[in-house]
Parts: sequence; structure tokens; C-alpha cells
Amino acid sequence: MINAKPTLRSTLHALLYLAPLLLITATFTIWPVINSFLMSCYTKYNYFTDHVGALGGADFVYLWHDPDFHLAVRNTLILVGGVVPLTVLLALGAALLLNRINWLAGFFQALYFLPFVTSTVALALVWNWIFHRDNGLLNLLLSWLGIAPIDWLNDPRYSLLALIIVCIWRGLGFSVILFLAGLNNIDQRYYQAASIDGASSGQILRQITLPLLTPTTVLITINAIIANFKVFDQVYALFHGSAGPANADLTMMYYLYQKFYIEHQYPVAAASGVILFGLIVSLTALSFWYFHRRSLRLGGGR
Repeated sequence: MINAKPTLRSTLHALLYLAPLLLITATFTIWPVINSFLMSCYTKYNYFTDHVGALGGADFVYLWHDPDFHLAVRNTLILVGGVVPLTVLLALGAALLLNRINWLAGFFQALYFLPFVTSTVALALVWNWIFHRDNGLLNLLLSWLGIAPIDWLNDPRYSLLALIIVCIWRGLGFSVILFLAGLNNIDQRYYQAASIDGASSGQILRQITLPLLTPTTVLITINAIIANFKVFDQVYALFHGSAGPANADLTMMYYLYQKFYIEHQYPVAAASGVILFGLIVSLTALSFWYFHRRSLRLGGGR
């Protein structure tokens, strides 16, 4: 029975059914995380013999004094700060418009979602053409406004902005689909009651739609924060295996990749991964706190 009190026998049966998934999760998720935390404390380590000579915090001291790591943290925070709010706002606007369109709504939803499931390499080829200084579509559009051509991918002043544009475009479709699902789950009786009371469209949006979309907004915001803290493939593909001109697009994930796979400084890479993990957890908790406080305020302090 569904509401039956769990017993030792039923618990063992449940664990038996879950054992394959738990084993895979423990092997490929939990243990690597634990191992990364341990490796970040190795100061004298031979990766090939797995011999640890000493433990300590020297790897974190190294990161504290490494200007490249400071640059990676700065670029990552700018990237997250630029991508996440714009993705949420643009996705919400697109979802509100699509929710009012019945004709070809499925076509537009598929069109928005297509970049999310398209290969990063294919997207990079397209965006390399769009950002091309001489023959790019973006510079052609800007020329109509009288703006001189911009070397988006080779000028350190603009390359991070180009990466932000690509990340917004890549994650927009998934966020639009989630917002549409949230809009479709709102009870229409709220809107009918508001119309009877003579509420305007702006009042309905502020007082009904946005508060009831708070759980969806939290999900999309957290999703976007985690995804953009871990940006690597867009950088690698867009700048052909480099971190952009003069490391202008060096992110924390790309820094970790360089230290681990290119420079073979495995403990340093693990330490940078621990800091990245800490930043993600901190911003995620801050976002949860903000939205929880906002929902309490809208709900009358319950």
C-alpha cells in the first residue's frame, strides 16, 4: 500500500532496486567530488604513481597570488552577471508573447529551443561568421546605424561581450520552455477574477503572473547560474582552443582545464574546482534566500 509504514524489509527492497543508480552516482559523481577536495590539499603529488608527499593549503595560496586565476574569477563573475539577468528577462518576455500566440506557437517554441540541443561546434561556426569583422552579419547590421566594424573575436575589449551574447542565445530556449510550462500551470480563474475586478494588464502581470511564476523563476535562475559558472565549450569552440585574445575570455572552467590537461598541475586544478564549487553554492544559496524573502513578502509574511 502507498501509505503503509516502511519496514526494514521494504527499505531493503527499495535500496536493492536503487542500488545500480546509487552505485553509478557514487562512482561517477560523489567520489570525484570527494577526491577533488582531497587533491586540493596535496602539495607534493605524483599523479602517475598516486603518491602524496605532503598535505597543506599551498595550492590555495598559489591561486591567491596567481593573476590568471584572478582574471578567470573576474571574467566568470562578469559573464554570470551579464548572462543570468538578461536570460531570465528575455525568456520571460518571449514566453509571455508565445503564450498569447496560438497560431504556429509550436513552431516558435521549437525555434527557440533548437540552439539548446545543437552542437556547440556547429554553433561556434555560425557565430564566428556572425562576429566576423569584415563579412559578419552583426557588423553589417551595425553599419546601417553608422557604427564602424568591430573585431569581436580578436579585440579584448569586445570578446567577452561576444561570449555573453552567445551564452544568452544558447540558454534562452530552455528558459523559454520552462517559463511556458509555468504559465500554463497558472489557474485561469485568477485572471478571470482580476478581469471582473477591472485590473489592467500591468496589474495582472505584477500581482498575479510574476508572483505565481516565482518557483519557475527560481529554477531558471539557479539553472542559469550553474550553467554559466561552468562555461567551457563555448569558449573553446568560439576562440579555436584559446581563452580569447589576451585571455580576455578566460573563465574558471577554462583555467581548470589549462591547469589539469595542459600544465598538469593537478592539485592546483582541484583547488580551483573547489573554489568554483564554493562560488556556485554561495550564489545559489543567495538566490534561494532572495526569492524566498520575496515570496514571503508577496505572501503576506507567511
